[in-house]
Amino acid sequence: MNQVRLQEHGHSENDEKAKTEAEPKKRSFAAEVWDWAKTIVIAFVIMMLLNLFVFNLSMVKGQSMQPTLHERERLFIDKIVYDFKTPSRGEIVVLHDPSNGPDRKEYLVKRVIGVPGDTVEVKNHKLYVNGEPQSEPYTEVEIQDPDFGPLKLDKDHYFVMGDNRHLGASKDSRSFGSVSAKDIVGRAEFIFWPVSQIRGL
Repeated sequence: MNQVRLQEHGHSENDEKAKTEAEPKKRSFAAEVWDWAKTIVIAFVIMMLLNLFVFNLSMVKGQSMQPTLHERERLFIDKIVYDFKTPSRGEIVVLHDPSNGPDRKEYLVKRVIGVPGDTVEVKNHKLYVNGEPQSEPYTEVEIQDPDFGPLKLDKDHYFVMGDNRHLGASKDSRSFGSVSAKDIVGRAEFIFWPVSQIRGL
């Protein structure tokens, strides 16, 4: 009888031990915080790398791209698209401001009007590219600034203008000349803020 009782008691101890080993160990609060901190840091580094090399988020400042873009709208900028192709006429791009002076900005948002080899001219308040008048449905008035050109674009140079054609409303290639390909940061793909204005460009 005693032997049986000892055996039963032994099984009970083994069961308790197995149960204890099967239970997961509770992690400390500090360990949980450390894991979250590592995750946040890794996510932040990835976002910074993507922002540096792949895309950028930019805010419209000024009125030079009205009526297409309005001040304080946020744009998604594709920074790698021009690693695989060259800018095309009609695309909206972000570029380093090539001008000098007190009104110089870090970046400008403009529309590509002419590509390398094109001849651009403003005559009788109308835009001509290679001698052909251009249809510009993204504008709301004819060009009110003085006539310009003609200007033939060199290799790797682009002619950019703002969509706002009111007098003195846009600082663009009519004032600072053609833009080198290396000064173009990327292509504006869509407006992402405010939500009511979300749309592709």
